[in-house]
Amino acid sequence: MSSLSAASVEPVAVTGSTEKKPLKPCCACPETKKVRDTCIIEKGEENCKDLIEAHKDCMRALGFKI
Repeated sequence: MSSLSAASVEPVAVTGSTEKKPLKPCCACPETKKVRDTCIIEKGEENCKDLIEAHKDCMRALGFKI
C-alpha cells in the first residue's frame, strides 16, 4: 500500500496559465506516476521503492508536501 495520503498533499497553482487553477495531485508528474504504478502492479510495491521515491521527489519539486 502506498504511503501517500490525500490529506498530506497541498495543491499548487499552475504557472503560465491565464487562469490560476491549482494543480491536482492526480495530474502532477504523469511520467513518474505511470512508471511507478506499472511497476507496483507487475512487481509489487516492495520491489519499486526507487520509482516510488522518484515520484515523491517530483511531487515535492512541484510544491506538494509529501
